[in-house]
Amino acid sequence: MSRAARLSPGRGWAPLIIGLATAWMALIVLLPLGTVFVEAFRRGGMAFLEAFRQPDTWAAVRLTLVVAAIAVPLNTVFGVAAAWCIARFEFKGKNLLVTLIDLPFSVSPVISGLVWVLLFGAAGWFAPLMQDLGVQVIFTTTGLVLATVLVTLPFVARELIPLMQEQGADEEAAAITLGAGGWTTFFTVTLPNIRWALLYGVLLCNARAMGEFGAVSVVSGHIRGRTNTLPLHVEILYNEYNFVGAFAVASGLAGLALFTLLIKSGLEWRYAGELAATRRR
Repeated sequence: MSRAARLSPGRGWAPLIIGLATAWMALIVLLPLGTVFVEAFRRGGMAFLEAFRQPDTWAAVRLTLVVAAIAVPLNTVFGVAAAWCIARFEFKGKNLLVTLIDLPFSVSPVISGLVWVLLFGAAGWFAPLMQDLGVQVIFTTTGLVLATVLVTLPFVARELIPLMQEQGADEEAAAITLGAGGWTTFFTVTLPNIRWALLYGVLLCNARAMGEFGAVSVVSGHIRGRTNTLPLHVEILYNEYNFVGAFAVASGLAGLALFTLLIKSGLEWRYAGELAATRRR
């Protein structure tokens, strides 16, 4: 008997393992997700729509979109630049840069929000400077953006780094040898080669930015109609025993998650094909 045959599980166990995995995923993913939609429509469609007629709900929607519209492009630019530096150059502090990029993955989002309070809060390190300048960071959109940027920092960079390392710099070197400038090389060689991984990273970054709770909760101050994003608005509605409204708004975030999952699956398919083509070259 070959070693592969000895290591492979018996066929009789395969259906049981698959069944347990499916049951577990249904329990921890499908059941909670289904509960959100069931509770959202528990009192009918009119009660569901009523939650979206409230001015505070639309204020939370607008603020969520504004925060994502600022944070995602910033992290996209940083992610591309960081991935390009890490994949193409050797320099002192490279390992430190990689560690800092991964740091938000290992730090609690609450801590990520608390950092900005310690820096720009009323008793923060830069509080006197902020007062002299007449600038307020905490309990404003600026604080929400900073907290979201920190939490979503790794997503784009972490998708691009392994792909760019796998691709190497041969095509870029050839373009430069033929007389192409730096920006021309980037837009005609580098960007087309990383486009699917970049879109994948941007998608994940946007989903996390819109659904972030812990970090923005610390810096928002929970001011209704001003500093509450959609996840914070869901919490407020639930604490006020407006369960239908809370689940209705939560269903909007769940719908965003499902939409993200569909696009993610499509991008993964294209991304896998691109990576396979790169390896064949």
